[in-house]
Amino acid sequence: MFLRVLMIGSGGVGDAAARIASERDFFERWVVADYDVTRAERTVAAVVGRRAGEGRFVSAQVDASSAEAVTQLALEHSATHVFNAVDPKFNMSIFDGARAAGADYLDMAMSLSQRHPERPYEEVGVMLGDEQFAVADEWEAEGRLALVGIGVEPGLSDVFARYAADHLFEQIDELGTRDGANLVVHDDDGNEVFAPSFSMWTTIEECLNPPVVWEKGRGWFTTAPFSEPEVFDFPEGIGPVECVNVEHEEVLLMPRWVDARRVTFKYGLGDEFIGILKVLNTLGLDRTSPITVKGVEVSPRDVVAAALPDPATIGPRMTGKTCAGLYVTGTGKDGRPRRTYLYHVVDNAETMAGYDAQCVVWQTAVNPVVALELLARGTWKGAGVLGPEAFDAVPFLDLLAAAKPEGYGSPWGIDER
Repeated sequence: MFLRVLMIGSGGVGDAAARIASERDFFERWVVADYDVTRAERTVAAVVGRRAGEGRFVSAQVDASSAEAVTQLALEHSATHVFNAVDPKFNMSIFDGARAAGADYLDMAMSLSQRHPERPYEEVGVMLGDEQFAVADEWEAEGRLALVGIGVEPGLSDVFARYAADHLFEQIDELGTRDGANLVVHDDDGNEVFAPSFSMWTTIEECLNPPVVWEKGRGWFTTAPFSEPEVFDFPEGIGPVECVNVEHEEVLLMPRWVDARRVTFKYGLGDEFIGILKVLNTLGLDRTSPITVKGVEVSPRDVVAAALPDPATIGPRMTGKTCAGLYVTGTGKDGRPRRTYLYHVVDNAETMAGYDAQCVVWQTAVNPVVALELLARGTWKGAGVLGPEAFDAVPFLDLLAAAKPEGYGSPWGIDER
């Protein structure tokens, strides 16, 4: 089956996904759609320049906040799959628009949460993905697949969870996603500057919302932001980084398909980033509801995001590596205690040289492309609203790591501790 993909969003991740996909042959059409059509056109031009005779990519304009617009564009291009590559605040309109068009759907972050009104740091309110899982039966009845959370985290980390449960562990005590990096961004004079490597809008959402933890017998519950700090030693020269609890989809996805006693997500933010996020929160600049400034309504968070460098543009000034991974503890298949970190490290110098994409967006973008190829082959199949844990991990990990042109040439590792 050759797919016809409608990708909504040509920011850093969408642009990198298109560049990665241009090396593969599992699709016949890839529509790059963005609210700013000139940005979509730039992505298509860059992709066409990578491969002689490339004619599968086209650009289009779309309003991601309109389910009807998404549906219309998907139908216009006979899209088999709608790939959501924009901020998760647009998830439900794209999700609903894909379903109305009779297309399958993929995203890299799930529908947004709402904190508990009285006890936000003890109890969950509306959880990440709740809006999507609420209609899972309808998707399944229609024979359509919504593959949610198939970026790197969530995404590859969830694939690691399935692999650990199937092949490494007899009993899992904790599935602990741990994300860290040693990335540094410099200005033109060589001075280190603050420039987030991923969407600031999404980072604020993740880091200032109450983090969610899951425990068997207790279910999902919340803690205070930046809770339970721990120093985690990341592989391949990154070294020790302090990580803290952050709200993230893995905690909402993994317990649905993988048996474990505890599920957590911790992010290596660093003192400077945590301090900036706390100041934004104190000043109310993390809010999404509009305020009036000199007669104009603006969202404070949108202003913060707009004032910072576009993550897609900082690659040339960035050095270092990023690591996404899952630390699993429990009892191995041999009946002995086991502590294993499954991980994927990407060097910014390599992704810039090969794709003109900085490493964080490239690492996020490669995983939905791998998943789309497995869906095209029929290796992965299903209906309903499903996370990556619902599928066999081995074909995914094999395809990701295999040398080009058979695979994507991006190996992953296992660190026994």
